[in-house]
Amino acid sequence: MHSRLKGLLAAGGIAAVLAVGPAMTREVAASDTVVVRNGDTLSGIAAAHGMTVAQLASLNRISDPNRIYAGQTLRLKAAPAPAAAAKARPSAQRTHVVRYGETLTGIARRYGTTIQAIVGLNHLPNASRIFAGQRLVVAAAAPVPRPAAKPKPAPVPALRTHRVSSGETLTSIARRYGTSIEAIAKVNGMRNPSFVRTGTVLRIPGTAAPAPAATPPSMPASMRALVTKRSAVRTVIVEEARRFGVPVSFALAVGWQESGWQQGVTSYAGAIGVMQLLPATGDWVSGMLGARVNLHDTRQNVRAGVRLLRHYLDRYHGDRSLVLAAYYQGQTATDRHGVYPVSRAYIASILFLERLFR
Repeated sequence: MHSRLKGLLAAGGIAAVLAVGPAMTREVAASDTVVVRNGDTLSGIAAAHGMTVAQLASLNRISDPNRIYAGQTLRLKAAPAPAAAAKARPSAQRTHVVRYGETLTGIARRYGTTIQAIVGLNHLPNASRIFAGQRLVVAAAAPVPRPAAKPKPAPVPALRTHRVSSGETLTSIARRYGTSIEAIAKVNGMRNPSFVRTGTVLRIPGTAAPAPAATPPSMPASMRALVTKRSAVRTVIVEEARRFGVPVSFALAVGWQESGWQQGVTSYAGAIGVMQLLPATGDWVSGMLGARVNLHDTRQNVRAGVRLLRHYLDRYHGDRSLVLAAYYQGQTATDRHGVYPVSRAYIASILFLERLFR
């Protein structure tokens, strides 16, 4: 994936990439069919159209969900009639078209609702996977009436301190302490809120006690089945992660985001295999390994990708946001500019997957 962003820009623009696996940038189609493109997976197509892999496979009589081919025409579940959909939808519900760079967190905040509510209304299989152009049903929360009595003056906000742990972002820290990203950035004089280093001690405004750690998310049944089916590749990733001292769940998450642990995947940008490495990146990592890398070999592909993660973990002192930004947009761009806005959804998706694989 190294320097993939540069390749995409040269190709004429970047689509929002929020999904697990390659070639997941297709907008939701308005027709009843979709034509498989090179690098597509059934799970990616199902997610793009609000379906499960089982539904899509059943509708098209596909016995093996891993065997689809470029040019194949797949039938999609027919959308409900406009009149019926309008009747079933409460008056408080609205339709939101996902824009480039948006996340469920931002959409939920905009409409005063929750991520869980949006996921339930739209039957989304994975809260971290939405696409530019996708239509989401959003139910706005009912306004809370203001009390008649005049509220007491708020106490002067106290300041806490928080040491940034590996994998944390300013968004998660603000949520934990019941404050805002803007408030933390202002108190700490931060010019770039998207850039926070592991080990940094932040002053946190507000009096709220930190919320307890969130319960780890559960893996969807359809994804669990694929993870089990691809256990052989999982074993290779685990072995190589331990070999280079890379957190196992982190390496597993990157591999799943990039290819769904599938060696036969090649992206339209030319990235190859489980870890989706460009040939030029493979040549670069060959120098780190002291041996020529064959990216078409599963073991060597995984070894090169994990070794690259080790390099970035050392370079950015364990800051996962910067590590993943470098893996996606390139080391030079990350050193000079930090995390690009287009990379944030990619980073958020992998950090979510890492929690699933712990």
